[in-house]
Amino acid sequence: MSDVILQEKTEDGILILTLNRPEAMNCMNFEMIETLQQVVEEANFNMSLRVIIVTGAGPPEGKKASFCAGADLIERRTLSEDQVRRFISTVRKTMTTVEDAKVPVIAAINGYAFGGGTELALASDLRIASSNVLMGLTETSLAIIPGGGGTQRLPRIIGLAKAKELIYTARRIDANTALEIGLVGKVVEPDKLMEAAIELAGEITQNGPVAVQQAKFVLNHGSECSIGVALPLESKAYEITIPTEDRMEALTAFAEKRKPVFKGK
Repeated sequence: MSDVILQEKTEDGILILTLNRPEAMNCMNFEMIETLQQVVEEANFNMSLRVIIVTGAGPPEGKKASFCAGADLIERRTLSEDQVRRFISTVRKTMTTVEDAKVPVIAAINGYAFGGGTELALASDLRIASSNVLMGLTETSLAIIPGGGGTQRLPRIIGLAKAKELIYTARRIDANTALEIGLVGKVVEPDKLMEAAIELAGEITQNGPVAVQQAKFVLNHGSECSIGVALPLESKAYEITIPTEDRMEALTAFAEKRKPVFKGK
Protein backbone atom coordinates (compact mmCIF):
# COMPACT_ATOMS: atom_id res chain seq x y z
CA MET A 1 0.00 0.00 0.00
CA SER A 2 1.22 3.51 -0.83
CA ASP A 3 2.85 5.59 1.92
CA VAL A 4 0.71 8.65 1.08
CA ILE A 5 -1.76 7.28 3.65
CA LEU A 6 -0.16 6.20 6.92
CA GLN A 7 -2.05 3.65 9.01
CA GLU A 8 -1.85 3.11 12.75
CA LYS A 9 -4.06 0.58 14.52
CA THR A 10 -4.68 0.60 18.26
CA GLU A 11 -5.52 -2.37 20.45
CA ASP A 12 -9.06 -1.12 21.03
CA GLY A 13 -10.01 -1.07 17.37
CA ILE A 14 -9.20 2.51 16.41
CA LEU A 15 -7.63 3.01 12.97
CA ILE A 16 -5.75 6.30 12.51
CA LEU A 17 -5.29 7.33 8.89
CA THR A 18 -2.82 10.14 8.24
CA LEU A 19 -2.74 11.99 4.93
CA ASN A 20 0.98 12.00 4.28
CA ARG A 21 2.05 14.59 1.73
CA PRO A 22 3.22 17.31 4.15
CA GLU A 23 5.55 18.86 1.59
CA ALA A 24 2.45 19.55 -0.53
CA MET A 25 0.18 20.58 2.38
CA ASN A 26 -1.37 17.10 2.21
CA CYS A 27 -3.08 18.06 -1.05
CA MET A 28 -4.94 15.31 -2.86
CA ASN A 29 -3.40 13.86 -5.98
CA PHE A 30 -4.55 10.75 -7.83
CA GLU A 31 -2.38 8.48 -5.70
CA MET A 32 -3.66 9.82 -2.39
CA ILE A 33 -7.35 9.80 -3.23
CA GLU A 34 -7.24 6.34 -4.77
CA THR A 35 -5.25 5.00 -1.82
CA LEU A 36 -7.65 6.51 0.70
CA GLN A 37 -10.58 4.79 -0.99
CA GLN A 38 -8.76 1.45 -1.02
CA VAL A 39 -7.72 1.72 2.62
CA VAL A 40 -11.26 2.48 3.85
CA GLU A 41 -12.79 -0.25 1.70
CA GLU A 42 -10.27 -2.76 3.04
CA ALA A 43 -10.83 -1.60 6.62
CA ASN A 44 -14.52 -2.45 6.32
CA PHE A 45 -13.58 -6.13 6.30
CA ASN A 46 -11.69 -5.84 9.60
CA MET A 47 -14.09 -7.26 12.18
CA SER A 48 -12.17 -5.67 15.06
CA LEU A 49 -12.52 -2.15 13.61
CA ARG A 50 -14.48 0.25 15.81
CA VAL A 51 -13.60 3.82 14.76
CA ILE A 52 -11.55 5.54 12.06
CA ILE A 53 -9.72 8.82 12.71
CA VAL A 54 -8.48 10.83 9.71
CA THR A 55 -5.89 13.58 10.12
CA GLY A 56 -3.03 15.24 8.26
CA ALA A 57 0.71 14.75 8.66
CA GLY A 58 2.54 17.46 10.55
CA PRO A 59 4.14 20.26 8.51
CA PRO A 60 7.81 20.53 7.53
CA GLU A 61 9.78 22.88 9.75
CA GLY A 62 8.77 26.48 9.25
CA LYS A 63 5.52 25.64 7.45
CA LYS A 64 1.94 25.93 8.66
CA ALA A 65 -0.07 22.85 9.53
CA SER A 66 -2.45 21.43 6.96
CA PHE A 67 -5.16 18.78 7.24
CA CYS A 68 -5.61 18.80 3.47
CA ALA A 69 -5.44 21.96 1.38
CA GLY A 70 -7.57 20.49 -1.40
CA ALA A 71 -6.60 19.14 -4.80
CA ASP A 72 -2.98 19.24 -5.91
CA LEU A 73 -3.15 22.15 -8.36
CA ILE A 74 0.36 21.45 -9.64
CA GLU A 75 -0.80 18.02 -10.76
CA ARG A 76 -4.10 19.50 -11.98
CA ARG A 77 -2.31 21.76 -14.48
CA THR A 78 -0.87 18.67 -16.19
CA LEU A 79 -4.22 16.90 -16.59
CA SER A 80 -6.37 16.82 -19.69
CA GLU A 81 -10.08 17.62 -19.39
CA ASP A 82 -10.89 13.91 -19.43
CA GLN A 83 -8.34 13.26 -16.69
CA VAL A 84 -9.87 16.03 -14.59
CA ARG A 85 -13.27 14.37 -15.01
CA ARG A 86 -11.80 11.08 -13.85
CA PHE A 87 -10.13 12.74 -10.87
CA ILE A 88 -13.33 14.44 -9.72
CA SER A 89 -15.25 11.19 -10.14
CA THR A 90 -12.64 9.41 -8.02
CA VAL A 91 -12.82 12.11 -5.34
CA ARG A 92 -16.61 11.88 -5.23
CA LYS A 93 -16.50 8.08 -4.91
CA THR A 94 -13.82 8.25 -2.23
CA MET A 95 -15.83 10.71 -0.13
CA THR A 96 -18.85 8.42 -0.39
CA THR A 97 -16.67 5.49 0.66
CA VAL A 98 -15.58 7.46 3.74
CA GLU A 99 -19.16 8.46 4.51
CA ASP A 100 -20.34 4.84 4.12
CA ALA A 101 -17.54 3.29 6.21
CA LYS A 102 -19.14 0.73 8.51
CA VAL A 103 -17.84 2.48 11.62
CA PRO A 104 -17.89 6.14 12.70
CA VAL A 105 -15.22 8.32 11.11
CA ILE A 106 -13.73 11.24 13.04
CA ALA A 107 -11.95 14.02 11.17
CA ALA A 108 -9.17 15.47 13.34
CA ILE A 109 -8.67 18.70 11.40
CA ASN A 110 -5.20 19.93 12.25
CA GLY A 111 -4.69 22.93 9.95
CA TYR A 112 -5.68 24.21 6.54
CA ALA A 113 -8.67 22.36 5.09
CA PHE A 114 -9.75 23.80 1.78
CA GLY A 115 -11.82 22.35 -1.04
CA GLY A 116 -11.41 18.58 -0.95
CA GLY A 117 -9.99 18.83 2.57
CA THR A 118 -13.22 20.34 3.83
CA GLU A 119 -15.16 17.79 1.77
CA LEU A 120 -13.28 14.97 3.50
CA ALA A 121 -14.23 16.47 6.85
CA LEU A 122 -17.85 16.75 5.70
CA ALA A 123 -17.87 13.08 4.67
CA SER A 124 -16.74 12.13 8.18
CA ASP A 125 -19.30 11.52 10.91
CA LEU A 126 -17.71 13.80 13.50
CA ARG A 127 -15.29 16.72 13.25
CA ILE A 128 -12.83 18.12 15.79
CA ALA A 129 -10.69 21.13 14.83
CA SER A 130 -7.52 22.55 16.26
CA SER A 131 -7.66 26.25 17.08
CA ASN A 132 -5.34 27.13 14.17
CA VAL A 133 -7.69 25.74 11.52
CA LEU A 134 -8.79 27.62 8.43
CA MET A 135 -11.29 25.81 6.25
CA GLY A 136 -13.76 26.35 3.46
CA LEU A 137 -15.10 25.28 0.10
CA THR A 138 -13.02 27.69 -1.94
CA GLU A 139 -13.59 26.26 -5.40
CA THR A 140 -15.50 29.18 -6.91
CA SER A 141 -12.34 31.27 -6.49
CA LEU A 142 -10.77 28.84 -8.99
CA ALA A 143 -13.73 29.10 -11.38
CA ILE A 144 -15.04 25.64 -10.49
CA ILE A 145 -17.46 24.28 -7.88
CA PRO A 146 -17.07 21.73 -5.09
CA GLY A 147 -17.05 18.34 -6.80
CA GLY A 148 -16.54 15.90 -3.97
CA GLY A 149 -19.99 16.22 -2.43
CA GLY A 150 -19.49 19.62 -0.80
CA THR A 151 -22.53 21.25 -2.35
CA GLN A 152 -24.72 18.52 -0.85
CA ARG A 153 -23.11 17.66 2.48
CA LEU A 154 -22.40 21.21 3.67
CA PRO A 155 -26.05 22.39 3.59
CA ARG A 156 -27.15 19.19 5.30
CA ILE A 157 -24.82 20.01 8.18
CA ILE A 158 -25.03 23.80 8.55
CA GLY A 159 -28.19 24.70 6.62
CA LEU A 160 -28.80 25.78 3.04
CA ALA A 161 -28.56 29.56 3.43
CA LYS A 162 -25.22 29.53 5.25
CA ALA A 163 -23.84 26.92 2.85
CA LYS A 164 -24.76 29.11 -0.12
CA GLU A 165 -23.02 32.06 1.50
CA LEU A 166 -19.81 30.13 2.10
CA ILE A 167 -19.71 28.47 -1.32
CA TYR A 168 -20.64 31.57 -3.34
CA THR A 169 -18.02 33.68 -1.56
CA ALA A 170 -15.33 30.94 -1.33
CA ARG A 171 -14.86 32.24 2.20
CA ARG A 172 -12.25 30.76 4.52
CA ILE A 173 -13.43 30.48 8.10
CA ASP A 174 -11.51 29.92 11.32
CA ALA A 175 -12.10 27.19 13.88
CA ASN A 176 -14.32 29.25 16.18
CA THR A 177 -16.58 30.28 13.30
CA ALA A 178 -16.77 26.64 12.19
CA LEU A 179 -17.83 25.74 15.73
CA GLU A 180 -20.44 28.52 15.88
CA ILE A 181 -22.17 27.37 12.68
CA GLY A 182 -22.03 23.69 13.58
CA LEU A 183 -19.45 22.67 10.99
CA VAL A 184 -17.24 21.18 13.72
CA GLY A 185 -18.27 19.81 17.08
CA LYS A 186 -15.27 20.84 19.15
CA VAL A 187 -12.20 23.08 19.02
CA VAL A 188 -9.01 22.33 20.96
CA GLU A 189 -5.44 23.55 21.01
CA PRO A 190 -3.24 21.97 18.32
CA ASP A 191 -1.23 19.85 20.78
CA LYS A 192 -4.47 18.43 22.21
CA LEU A 193 -6.15 17.51 18.92
CA MET A 194 -5.25 13.84 18.63
CA GLU A 195 -5.81 13.36 22.34
CA ALA A 196 -9.33 14.76 21.93
CA ALA A 197 -10.01 12.64 18.85
CA ILE A 198 -8.80 9.47 20.54
CA GLU A 199 -10.82 10.31 23.65
CA LEU A 200 -13.97 10.71 21.54
CA ALA A 201 -13.18 7.48 19.70
CA GLY A 202 -12.70 5.78 23.06
CA GLU A 203 -16.18 6.81 24.17
CA ILE A 204 -17.55 5.13 21.05
CA THR A 205 -15.51 1.94 21.43
CA GLN A 206 -17.01 1.32 24.89
CA ASN A 207 -20.39 0.68 23.30
CA GLY A 208 -21.79 -2.29 21.41
CA PRO A 209 -20.03 -2.42 17.99
CA VAL A 210 -23.01 -3.85 16.13
CA ALA A 211 -25.30 -1.27 17.72
CA VAL A 212 -23.00 1.60 16.77
CA GLN A 213 -22.76 0.37 13.19
CA GLN A 214 -26.52 0.00 12.90
CA ALA A 215 -27.05 3.42 14.47
CA LYS A 216 -24.71 4.94 11.87
CA PHE A 217 -26.52 3.15 9.06
CA VAL A 218 -29.98 4.31 10.07
CA LEU A 219 -28.84 7.86 10.90
CA ASN A 220 -27.16 8.25 7.52
CA HIS A 221 -29.89 6.72 5.42
CA GLY A 222 -32.96 7.50 7.50
CA SER A 223 -32.22 11.21 7.51
CA GLU A 224 -32.68 11.24 3.74
CA CYS A 225 -36.11 9.58 3.88
CA SER A 226 -39.60 10.56 4.93
CA ILE A 227 -40.32 9.61 8.53
CA GLY A 228 -42.73 6.97 7.20
CA VAL A 229 -39.76 5.23 5.59
CA ALA A 230 -37.16 6.10 8.22
CA LEU A 231 -39.00 4.64 11.20
CA PRO A 232 -39.34 1.17 9.62
CA LEU A 233 -35.66 1.45 8.70
CA GLU A 234 -34.88 2.08 12.37
CA SER A 235 -37.00 -0.92 13.31
CA LYS A 236 -35.07 -3.18 10.93
CA ALA A 237 -31.75 -1.91 12.27
CA TYR A 238 -32.93 -2.59 15.82
CA GLU A 239 -33.88 -6.14 14.81
CA ILE A 240 -30.28 -6.84 13.86
CA THR A 241 -29.11 -6.04 17.41
CA ILE A 242 -31.61 -8.33 19.18
CA PRO A 243 -29.97 -11.75 18.56
CA THR A 244 -26.43 -10.52 19.26
CA GLU A 245 -24.24 -11.86 22.05
CA ASP A 246 -23.39 -8.27 22.93
CA ARG A 247 -26.98 -7.44 23.83
CA MET A 248 -27.16 -10.34 26.26
CA GLU A 249 -23.73 -9.42 27.66
CA ALA A 250 -25.02 -5.89 28.35
CA LEU A 251 -27.99 -7.25 30.30
CA THR A 252 -25.81 -9.68 32.25
CA ALA A 253 -23.27 -6.96 33.05
CA PHE A 254 -26.04 -4.66 34.27
CA ALA A 255 -27.36 -7.37 36.59
CA GLU A 256 -23.84 -8.09 37.86
CA LYS A 257 -23.03 -4.38 38.28
CA ARG A 258 -19.97 -4.48 36.03
CA LYS A 259 -18.89 -3.01 32.70
CA PRO A 260 -19.89 -5.13 29.70
CA VAL A 261 -17.25 -6.72 27.52
CA PHE A 262 -18.44 -6.44 23.94
CA LYS A 263 -17.12 -8.63 21.13
CA GLY A 264 -19.01 -7.29 18.13
CA LYS A 265 -21.06 -10.49 17.88
